[in-house]
This record gives sequence, structure tokens and C-alpha cells, in this order.
Amino acid sequence: MNRIKLKKYEQYNENEILALYNSVEWINYTNNPEMLRNAFNNSLTIVGAYEDERLIGIIRIVGDGHSIIYIQDIIVLPEYQRMGIGSLMVKEILNLYAHVYQKILLTENQPNTVEFYKKMNFIPDFEMGCVAFGHFTFI
Repeated sequence: MNRIKLKKYEQYNENEILALYNSVEWINYTNNPEMLRNAFNNSLTIVGAYEDERLIGIIRIVGDGHSIIYIQDIIVLPEYQRMGIGSLMVKEILNLYAHVYQKILLTENQPNTVEFYKKMNFIPDFEMGCVAFGHFTFI
């Protein structure tokens, strides 16, 4: 973990991003590289996790940066998962946007995923008397 460094991801490299998204089988993104490139180019903040110069994880944020941020993507290469890298990236974003009122994310309802976010002090919408809605266009 000592060799893992976080830094702002500033120069979009399609090969490394597609490899990262492919590694976790997020094919809705990898089947549409133009959408993914545009999403990166229009993100509020992107932080990468690096081992030396190799990109091993990414967290992507969208929103206005004042009243709301939306944590869109958190990806860590499978061989680096369960090493605290995802937590490190989430903590970095929560510190960076500590002043923001709403910090939102949408994720799959799997026990390990739910537990991860609860450990990071995220609260399921229903526990706050809210309901979340989505409208998706799959390409």
C-alpha cells in the first residue's frame, strides 16, 4: 500500500481507461468509448490511484461541487481489490468535497457493496425517508 499514490487524473488515455473498465466488465461503457471519453471530459473531478505510474483505480465525480456531487465510478483493478484502495479514493473525495451538502452514489444492491458504502458512512436512501429513481438508456 505504500507504493499506492492518489493524484488528479488529468490526461485522458483511452487505452488505460478502457482496460480498467474492461477489467471489471463494465461493458456498457467499454462498448461505447465515445460516451466514456465525453463523460471523462465533462467530469467535475477524477482521481486516479497509481502504483508507480500504472493506473490501478479511478474515482469519477460529477455535479456542481457546491450543493451536490455524484460519485459516478469507483473502479479498482481486480488484483488490487480488497487492499483499501477504494476506501482511500472515497476518503479523498469526501475530504475534497467536505463542504458539499449532498454526496450521492448509485450502486448495485449486493451485500459486499452495500457493506462497503455503509462503512464509509453512506446511508441508504430508504433509511433517510427518501426514494431513488433512475432512467437509463442502454446503448
